[in-house]
Amino acid sequence: MTLMKLKDFYPNSHEDSSNAEDVKDFDVYTQSDEKIGSIEHILVDDQSGRFRYFVVDTRFWIFGKKVLLPVGRAAINYTDRRVEVKSLTKQQVEDLPNFDDLEKADYDYEEQVRGTYRPATSAATNYDRDSYNYQQEPSLYDLNDRDHQSLKLYEERLIVDKHREKTGEVSIGKRVETETARVAVPVEKERIVIDRTTPATGAAVDSSNVNFGNQEAVRMEVYEETADIHKEAFVREQVNVSKVVEKDTVNAEEKIRREELDLDRQGRSVVDKRR
Repeated sequence: MTLMKLKDFYPNSHEDSSNAEDVKDFDVYTQSDEKIGSIEHILVDDQSGRFRYFVVDTRFWIFGKKVLLPVGRAAINYTDRRVEVKSLTKQQVEDLPNFDDLEKADYDYEEQVRGTYRPATSAATNYDRDSYNYQQEPSLYDLNDRDHQSLKLYEERLIVDKHREKTGEVSIGKRVETETARVAVPVEKERIVIDRTTPATGAAVDSSNVNFGNQEAVRMEVYEETADIHKEAFVREQVNVSKVVEKDTVNAEEKIRREELDLDRQGRSVVDKRR
């Protein structure tokens, strides 16, 4: 089994104000009411997620040293925000290996820790490193009512949220294109037609009735049409721009974990009260 920090095993544990992360920063006292430090982290095992150790910063007692405290050796007082440790001496803390790197907390390291805290009745017990589990030593790892401790069970939930993000932009404008337009306009032009004829009879005209001179003239106005071509602007098309919202459903699937209470009755009557 590998140890992990609670906040790494349950990344969202800090979002619940009633969870065990509240124990962080609780002051740690001996039974003689001597302050020895404060809780810096909570360690769980990576298989069950159950609490195994408190990381205690003993800077108030032994400068600069951090040690592991098995949860079964502690009594948590949430009202006074303190953790009381049974039968812990300064010499025991000095004998504990310093905790500075979680990667180094292997079986041998934990055995050093357990060896310091084990009661005399089990100190001589030989444990097998390949089959060892924390349930073998309830005095070190069990949280129970006798010590007025609280065990909070966690579950992971999928939290759904939405946010708007810009996925694109449409720019709508106008441009001017030029082309050559051709139009055919029919026009009319007037022309003078002179039709000369010679009388067939050739009869003579009385000269007294003829007014010879150059004062006589025939005038006729001549017209023609010309094309009047000019440009005017007309609305060819109107474009209305708007947005519509299309609804879709995003399906997500993720494995979530949940802790269940594991009761070891050991032949005793246990009343499980669920509120």
